[in-house]
Amino acid sequence: MATHGLPAWPWAGTPAEDLPPPERLLLDGARLWAAAAREGHPPLPAPRLPFIAEGAEAALLPLDALMRALSGALLPACPLCPCVVPQEARLLLGCALIQRGARREALALLLHHLPPAAAYAVMPAAIHLGLAFGRAGLLLRNPLRPVQRG
Repeated sequence: MATHGLPAWPWAGTPAEDLPPPERLLLDGARLWAAAAREGHPPLPAPRLPFIAEGAEAALLPLDALMRALSGALLPACPLCPCVVPQEARLLLGCALIQRGARREALALLLHHLPPAAAYAVMPAAIHLGLAFGRAGLLLRNPLRPVQRG
């Protein structure tokens, strides 16, 4: 039994352009939101265009709620960073687990990086984001399980 978590976070260090389309959209949206917030601009309009282009405009409000609930933890890097940084990888993994119904595992991941009240506050926003992505046909991969080819 492991006593220390994952040795390397899935997606961490991956070039952003090599991510599957749903993960890339989530990463781009989170990065644009965070960049606008850091600059003192309203963050919600920032990811609007990529989400509309992918038919996922219903996911904008849940993304906004998720990013606000994270309250400074697991915040993304700059929009032009070439690779996924570890906190972004944790965000992608958590959202993928939630979308796939592994909510206990996702909550455990969040509890490792957030105080309990904040972790529980993130869950509803992440669930709604996963549902909105699913309705748009965007299924996040579980990076803990390799894709079966054949």
